[in-house]
Amino acid sequence: MKASLNHYWPYCVFAVLTVFVAQVQANTTITVKVTIVSPPPCTINANSTLDVTFGNDVIISHIDGSYKKQPVPYSVVCKNMPKNAMKLQVQGTAAGFNASILKTNKNTMGIALLRNGNPQPVNSWIAFTYPNLPTLEAVLVRQAGATLDGGDFSAGATMKVEYQ
Repeated sequence: MKASLNHYWPYCVFAVLTVFVAQVQANTTITVKVTIVSPPPCTINANSTLDVTFGNDVIISHIDGSYKKQPVPYSVVCKNMPKNAMKLQVQGTAAGFNASILKTNKNTMGIALLRNGNPQPVNSWIAFTYPNLPTLEAVLVRQAGATLDGGDFSAGATMKVEYQ
């Protein structure tokens, strides 16, 4: 049996093209420039614990999302900042019944945050221009239809400040 060149022709063309393509490849250098931004030179609340108290007498039946609303007294002091575009976050564990609300040690009660009077979900960033800090408030909320037990309650969160 004789093999004709026509039978192998497509394979030869592919081999020649492959060699040709391999020969025209070139190398180039890629330069990557990165600016590393350090944390802002800021102090939150003079490095002290930030406490929000709701008083000794909280009436369970009055917890409705506006009762016992308290200001969150905090300060942010920054020095030698390269820019004023900042963001702030209250970071904590969300309540099991509402992911926007801070969890307390009472499963059916949480603490909602308000930014300038509007709901501020926990773990969400707030953009601001330093030194104009957003006004924060905390208010007690409870799970709809839930019965609360009396006793002490607490919650914990971390406040963070970063550049935008």
